[in-house]
Amino acid sequence: MKFRIGYRTIKTAVGTSIAIMIAQMFGLENYVSAGIITILCIQVTKKKSLMASWARFFACLMSMVFASLFFELIAFHPLVIGLLLLFFIPITVMMKVNDGIVTSSVIILHIYNAGEVSRELLINELGLITIGIGVALLANLYMPSLDGKLIEYQQQIEENFKIIFEEIVKYLRTNESNWDGSELTETYALIEEARALANRDTENRFIQQENLYYSYFRMREKQFEIIERVLPSITSISLQLEQGEMIADFIEELSEHIHPGNTAIVYIEKLLRMRLQFQNMELPKTREEFEARAALLHFTQEMEQYLIIKSNFKGLKMKKELNQKQVNEAN
Repeated sequence: MKFRIGYRTIKTAVGTSIAIMIAQMFGLENYVSAGIITILCIQVTKKKSLMASWARFFACLMSMVFASLFFELIAFHPLVIGLLLLFFIPITVMMKVNDGIVTSSVIILHIYNAGEVSRELLINELGLITIGIGVALLANLYMPSLDGKLIEYQQQIEENFKIIFEEIVKYLRTNESNWDGSELTETYALIEEARALANRDTENRFIQQENLYYSYFRMREKQFEIIERVLPSITSISLQLEQGEMIADFIEELSEHIHPGNTAIVYIEKLLRMRLQFQNMELPKTREEFEARAALLHFTQEMEQYLIIKSNFKGLKMKKELNQKQVNEAN
């Protein structure tokens, strides 16, 4: 495995050091615990960090109350720690702050180790919690942009769509293909990874707003389901027909204009005009031709749904490096 130091590792290392230094500077007891709290609160997204910080802060305050009551009313004894946790853990789970159990346990052990509950001790623990969580939140304000990786996924998926369409065109024109279908498996994996990354990008925004990248990859997922669905019907066609050649021309043009923009209505209109032409053609003369034309008609209906899905998508902003021609045509 390749050795790699990521931005989260750097933030954790720097944040932990700073938290310990601040706690030590204020003369707090058990100042290293501020660093432990920082480590626990630094997460992969801003949203997760905020939620983890809130859970740990609230759970730590609860632990101070529980420790004060149990140790003062019963005794400072190891068995009391077990009894305390027996009640404390289920309550944190019930209140959905169970992420703070580990941090809270550290606070409980600090109070137990002190042998008494005092105002100074509680202030000290509150200081450790505030410094540890505060430093983690400040560290998590910076999250590197994921746009570059998301664009990379977008381009890879679109390139695979193009290859798949080209293979469909080839089969419609020749009824032959030596394609191994590897792009299908690869595209499925790319869409899954891209959606997960887009969701992570959404969680890095404190202000909730629509994430166009997530919507884009969801849209491509729905289109991909249609592509997978129509492939068996296309490969069942054993005749070379005029209608098949017309559809091949249409798909070939479509494959050359796959990008994140949105003018799918252009191709929906072309598809509808082509289907009207089909209606004015001679009826099939054999059963085999009838079945082949039926499969082709079914394919055009599925492609109409493919384009409707795209037409309902707002569209991503085009990048400067994309050909200007693609701005005006999309599928």
